[in-house]
Amino acid sequence: MPQVNWSHWTDIAVSIGLNILAAIALWIIGRWLINLACRLVSDQLIRRNIDATLQRYVHSFLSVSLTVILIIGILGYFGMQTTTFAAVIAAGGIAIGMAWSGLLANFAAGIFLVVLRPFKVGDFICAGGVTGTVENIGLFATTFNTPDNVQTLVGNNKIFSDNIQNYSTNGYRRVDLCAQLANSADYALAQTLLREKIATIANVMTTPPPDIEILEFNERGPVLAVRPYCHTDHYWQVYFDSNRAIRDTLTAAGFPLPEQPVVVRQG
Repeated sequence: MPQVNWSHWTDIAVSIGLNILAAIALWIIGRWLINLACRLVSDQLIRRNIDATLQRYVHSFLSVSLTVILIIGILGYFGMQTTTFAAVIAAGGIAIGMAWSGLLANFAAGIFLVVLRPFKVGDFICAGGVTGTVENIGLFATTFNTPDNVQTLVGNNKIFSDNIQNYSTNGYRRVDLCAQLANSADYALAQTLLREKIATIANVMTTPPPDIEILEFNERGPVLAVRPYCHTDHYWQVYFDSNRAIRDTLTAAGFPLPEQPVVVRQG
């Protein structure tokens, strides 16, 4: 029976163990240096008052790029030819690019979103079928916080290829409400009362003043358009307060309730 050379196998195990420990140390030190570099770059961007959208995008791009370089360096430490590895990455990138064209499209769209700036972090927008506040513009997706407090991620390409409504760009926006009146109601008096009442609601702008006009007529009577203006931050407060003001004002003035006409036919 051949004798096992335990000394030889011990040397191999020790060598492998030392390599593994060295790789772990390189990873820990490398990640610490990457975080340090990202933090230094972010500090410089903050000092120069660079927009928060660009800050987060640069941070993500720098972190991912340096991490890939670190992984290549660790593999090179184990004896792998980095040139071969780079060629494998390039070939894999082509294959992945063909299979994940949507992912690359999201990446390219993210660059255009940062450069063209249709919106920025903190804006309240409607894009890609989602309405909410922009929390982050990432490499591949944009993070929204919807009004019902749900974090939603939407691919950058879907946002860039769709209509984008930015509610935060202009200084104010209009609240659209309607008031249904009965056929027998004095619509002119209703306009006067609502115009006075809506103007007293908190955060309703005086310039432009609220619009209280006849929108249309239906079988129940005239329909008044009630349209106050306010800042985007106060939209829902003005919306709900105006709805309540319509009900309370018309009720207090004794306006009749609009009724649905019923036609009875005898066969």
